[in-house]
Amino acid sequence: QVQLVESGGGLVQPGGSLRLSCAASGSIFSINAMGWYRQAPGKQRELVGSVTSDGSTNYADSVKGRVTISRDNAKNTVYLQMNSLRPEDTAVYYCNAWVQTAQHVAINYWGQGTQVTVSS
Repeated sequence: QVQLVESGGGLVQPGGSLRLSCAASGSIFSINAMGWYRQAPGKQRELVGSVTSDGSTNYADSVKGRVTISRDNAKNTVYLQMNSLRPEDTAVYYCNAWVQTAQHVAINYWGQGTQVTVSS
């Protein structure tokens, strides 16, 4: 079993910054893609950004230029640096990872979510 534990959420004023972290632990052989999703009240969960094991990144158009996703493979950790935050960025942010087991099976895991609120 694998656990994803997020941290770093909170309340921030518009224009401010936050850095989210997500650490994976458990029965991990390797981790393929890792990413961040978010879900605002009454809306569907959407991709914020993702990063592959070799560092290639992908971002939603709504956050391009304002967020940076990175990972530390040695720590099985993915980060989301968010700048110039807007009220519409308010959501629960979820970490996601495709974990490769020793049996070469890829399993998708989700974190429990961390609340980000952008408000004055």
